[in-house]
Amino acid sequence: MFRITLAQINPMVGDMQGNLALMREAAAKAAAEGARMVVFPELSLTGYYPGDLLDEEGFLDAVDAALAEALAATRATPGLHWVIGAPLRRSGPGKAIENALLVLQDGEERLRYAKQLLPTYNIFDERRHFEPGPDVARVLRIDDVRIGFLICEDGWNDDGADYAVNPFLRLADAAPDLVVSINASPSHVGKREQRHQLFAAAARRNGLPLLYVNQVGGQDQLVFDGASFAVTPEEGVVFEARRFVPDTVTIGFAAGRFLDAQGRAPAKPPVEGLARMAFYHQQIVLGLSDYARRCGFRRAVVGSSGGIDSALTLALAAEALGPENVVGITMPSRFSSSGSVDDSVALCEALGVQLLTHPIREIVAEFERGFAAATGVAAQGLTLENLQARVRGTILMEYSNAHGHLLLTTGNKSEISVGYCTLYGDTNGGLGLIGDLYKTEVFALAREVNEAAGRVLIPLAIIDKEPSAELAPGQRDTDSLPPYPVLDDILKLLIEGRRLGAEEWAEAHARVAALRATPEGEALVARIHKLVARNEYKRRQAPPILRLRPRAFGSGRQMPIAARHVF
Repeated sequence: MFRITLAQINPMVGDMQGNLALMREAAAKAAAEGARMVVFPELSLTGYYPGDLLDEEGFLDAVDAALAEALAATRATPGLHWVIGAPLRRSGPGKAIENALLVLQDGEERLRYAKQLLPTYNIFDERRHFEPGPDVARVLRIDDVRIGFLICEDGWNDDGADYAVNPFLRLADAAPDLVVSINASPSHVGKREQRHQLFAAAARRNGLPLLYVNQVGGQDQLVFDGASFAVTPEEGVVFEARRFVPDTVTIGFAAGRFLDAQGRAPAKPPVEGLARMAFYHQQIVLGLSDYARRCGFRRAVVGSSGGIDSALTLALAAEALGPENVVGITMPSRFSSSGSVDDSVALCEALGVQLLTHPIREIVAEFERGFAAATGVAAQGLTLENLQARVRGTILMEYSNAHGHLLLTTGNKSEISVGYCTLYGDTNGGLGLIGDLYKTEVFALAREVNEAAGRVLIPLAIIDKEPSAELAPGQRDTDSLPPYPVLDDILKLLIEGRRLGAEEWAEAHARVAALRATPEGEALVARIHKLVARNEYKRRQAPPILRLRPRAFGSGRQMPIAARHVF
């Protein structure tokens, strides 16, 4: 039986020494378990994605040095083949770097393959830095097994719809016994099932078993969920590694079948993955914990308004970082209800989070007096509402500066879409946890957090109350916006469209079509479209947002600020 170790590691971009340490640890485990090959993710030496670090002076020299160390490290595991990913220099016309896969053994390079399909859609921009590899298949014989290799996107074009080249078809012509694909495939809702369907179809069409090894961990806005898997032409997905955690596991391969350590068929994973809210929950917690760790933060601070958005952000932060490392600050104004302050107290007590109180009534009044004296105009309406938000944002940044906490912004996707937020106020912060959740999803995830905890962490009074910014007397969100279920359907179609899952698209499309059947509904849809376009300038200045859905704000949706939009 040919043994292969899937090294689903959590590398950090640029930390080549740290990434090498993870590789050495996984390789040692593989060698101890009798593996002949250990497979690491795409660009595992540098982490995915280095971006313009690839252009920085000295970066490729550091890659060369780390690669030399990796070669030397393979001598400590005699006979074990290391499959790693790295950016490598190349010669000839075009870009000077390629996204490469290397097979190293006993201090020597046994095989090199350059990624052919370089994605430039959604969050990806690999053609910015890399030159595509030649249209050739690379196969290596180890013992009596012929192994072909692919890198991530190379396996996503088997239907030939997106690129003129199909590396999978070329590899099938070479007739390997097994295909190994190394990947850095970011996670979003539905992505696991999409991978399974696509690669099961490709394996069946080409008659080739395949091993898919993915990265895990958070990197800026992206979260990689791991969930590496094995697929056969006859049975589809027959094995899956753990999700959202590093996992180094050895499996067997013989006669076109994958086997467990005892030589038996492994337990097949369920067709359906996590429920949607459980998925959001795990993805956000991993994304925040890695973002904070990699940026050097141990603690976080959140403005606690007593509303659902800040409550959910506090609960997720407490889970990711530990409640002792999270601070909430409530900043009541003359428009704040006593219930909101009481709800903040109950929330933080349930979470075990410290809550500080910093009233802003007098601060805002002083600003009002100064503004009126200087301009002869009273601060009122939107000016006064935004003033309160900016005072709160300044206090939160003051605390962050004084104590070194990461400030988490609390805006959701619905509000960010239409600009229902204040620049330099509630948009202040270093990371947004729920900025890719529509408001209706925020409520659902809050309930899931309570259910997962087995007790009420987020008080039902917060979940059930009518949303309000509390910046004016009697203010409610519906004074400015349609009900959130209506707004969210309009936004889903506008922002994500056909990227939505089939069921979600059909539901949103049917409801919006019914809305547009009336003049009032058509006018509402047009108004929302204009609000989304008009507020691009706010989103451009907002903190990064953890990506949860197929199309998130940030690098995944690049829109001009100054443009004429056709609705």
